[in-house]
Amino acid sequence: MIAGKVIAITGGAGVLCSGFARALAVEGAKVAILDRAVEPAKKLADEITAAGGKAIGVYIDVLNKEAIKAAADEVRAAFGPVDMLINGAGGNHPRATTTGETMSPEDVLGEEGKTTFFSLSKEDIGFVFDLNFLGTVLPTQEFARDMVGREGCCIVNVSSMNAFRPLTKIPAYSGAKAAISNFTQWLAVHMAPVGVRVNAIAPGFFVTQQNEKLLLNPDGSLTPRSEKILAATPMGRFGKPEEILGALMWLLDEEKASFITGVVVPIDGGFSAYSGV
Repeated sequence: MIAGKVIAITGGAGVLCSGFARALAVEGAKVAILDRAVEPAKKLADEITAAGGKAIGVYIDVLNKEAIKAAADEVRAAFGPVDMLINGAGGNHPRATTTGETMSPEDVLGEEGKTTFFSLSKEDIGFVFDLNFLGTVLPTQEFARDMVGREGCCIVNVSSMNAFRPLTKIPAYSGAKAAISNFTQWLAVHMAPVGVRVNAIAPGFFVTQQNEKLLLNPDGSLTPRSEKILAATPMGRFGKPEEILGALMWLLDEEKASFITGVVVPIDGGFSAYSGV
């Protein structure tokens, strides 16, 4: 059951997670929308409240333990202890993205205006890895305290297709999402004795603000990268954000998923199953 549960969502004002928040509120959950962009989070919470749901927007910095604790305390004060956590905060960064999909001999020498494997900086790689991996681990350390020994509590992490099949150009993001999948399995084992289930969803390709410029030209036509993606997606299209909701609701529901922990569910139109032939 989801109705009446207190659900915290990091990255809650983002394109996908805002859809999660709206859908969970419709199901009767008390939703805490946690985001560094606190004004959009509060605006979303106001929209949900105006529609008859229960939600609050709360500032969080998923890499700052003091800010995470402050956010958790604010949620507890408003709704009580957290029953479920969705770790949706994450993302890539242009400076951690190579210009080319594969290496050329000239990459060793470097070229003005071109980011190669050799020119990726420790700081940019660290930013992406920390945002995704530590940005999942640190909030979990705080919010999972509320869950220990209570029935019906669970955690859902947001992994990615990059964890199954690393994409060209984005080594830091791919590695970080692979770490989240591994952490999901580790934490599921670690927390099983105290009754907390831990799973993850791994979205395939959905057009969002984060990846729009990679997938679509200014006129809305497909980029060469998009054409490759769709050629490797048996269903032949991008996903719609609402098509994630079924898997998410299932994993959160203690009645339907009571014996499910440690899984990473692809939601990808068959991308991860297709070998290319």
